[in-house]
Amino acid sequence: MRLALFDLDNTLLAGDSDHSWGDFICRRGLVDAAEYEARNDAFYADYCAGKLDVVAYQNFSQAILGRTDMRQLAEWHREFMQEVIEPMILAKGEALLEEHRAAGDQLVIITATNRFVTAPIAARLGVGTLLATECGMQGGRYTGQISGIPCYQQGKVVRLNQWLEETGLSLAGSYFYSDSRNDLPLLEIVANPVAVDPDEVLRATATARGWPVISLR
Repeated sequence: MRLALFDLDNTLLAGDSDHSWGDFICRRGLVDAAEYEARNDAFYADYCAGKLDVVAYQNFSQAILGRTDMRQLAEWHREFMQEVIEPMILAKGEALLEEHRAAGDQLVIITATNRFVTAPIAARLGVGTLLATECGMQGGRYTGQISGIPCYQQGKVVRLNQWLEETGLSLAGSYFYSDSRNDLPLLEIVANPVAVDPDEVLRATATARGWPVISLR
């Protein structure tokens, strides 16, 4: 069984779900909008530049999870899915997922965004395996802090290798689709790296190495 690995934000989605969740909670008045938006935007700029302090960002973005009841979080996320995520879902992305599904490939979404934000999105896309940055849990509630190895840059490779060991699967014949320079460590080890609407660094790398460059927009 071949693996078909997909980045989520700006690959299968026409936008970034993590940054958009921050915008959503600002619009709802759930945080100090001016302060939060400024920090959220600064972290996102660092991400785009490939220099994000991912632990600092995750602890910032997960803080609201630690101080909010689980039922309330679920309600907010349902509204977030309807208002923000549904318009971001790319028809061509869904078609690509279906193409790999029909070929009998194992679909995996692998994303730096945390599991709280992304698990419902993966479910909406019909992808049963999600490797994401984990949220700390204690006593049936979120702690508000990151747990384990962030699924970001080289951390994606580490997390994927752990999953491969657990499942007995391999990267033979594998595909990985991504838009971001941050995913070069993983793109470099799969059999079929594919750049999707890539940033300028990934586009240049893909062109130099002869990797396919596609658009799902």
